[in-house]
Amino acid sequence: MKINWGTGIVIGMLAFISFIMYFVVTMMSSSDYDHYLVVEDYYKAELHYQQDIDAQENAFALNEQISLERRGESLIIIFPEGIDLENMMGMVSLYRPSNKKLDFSIPFSEIKSSEFKIPADQLVNGRWNVNVTWKNDEKEFMYKTEIVY
Repeated sequence: MKINWGTGIVIGMLAFISFIMYFVVTMMSSSDYDHYLVVEDYYKAELHYQQDIDAQENAFALNEQISLERRGESLIIIFPEGIDLENMMGMVSLYRPSNKKLDFSIPFSEIKSSEFKIPADQLVNGRWNVNVTWKNDEKEFMYKTEIVY
């Protein structure tokens, strides 16, 4: 059987379409390529964006800042001495943008000293968004950073 140039073009186009469709089906059906939003209720969180900006400015206005330090395999959050962790309402939240199943939060009630060690078994290598929010004298504060663990 002899194939002319018209038949060759059709066969080439069908092979290319099959190749593309294979990758589309693979990407859509594989859980390795799932990407979630950082926040479940994205639009609801967007409405509070100005409050978050004000809270971040309040935190930057403090004399001492919260800092993060990696010691060995663990991550240490160092709070300034001016923050009374026992009498304040607050939360340390760690978000993993690539996998929401790894997200976790720690309330201030579990933090007993100015240096808090985040257990290494909860952290996976990669990018993390760290948010520390607290309220003092009816004023909201927020420390926000991204780290690569």
